[in-house]
Amino acid sequence: MSETPEVRPPVVTPARVIIGLCLVAPFVAMLWVGSYAKTGPAFIGIPFFYWYQMLWVLVSTALTMLAYQLWQRDQSARRATQDKGAAQ
Repeated sequence: MSETPEVRPPVVTPARVIIGLCLVAPFVAMLWVGSYAKTGPAFIGIPFFYWYQMLWVLVSTALTMLAYQLWQRDQSARRATQDKGAAQ
């Protein structure tokens, strides 16, 4: 008979919650148009509506990088735990 791999349900950890928040925050910020649908305050002559969105491009990049690093750390910790459990 063939052995089927053990299937475990997904685990919710604090790191995964932070990853989710990092990935959802830019969507919420951009979909909440009423919070930035105005012209003031201007930044170097650029209306708030435009520079706020461009700022979120940079913030989204940083949050995605943070989420990726947390994901890599979470996956390596899971592999180490699985390897430790398999060795026993």
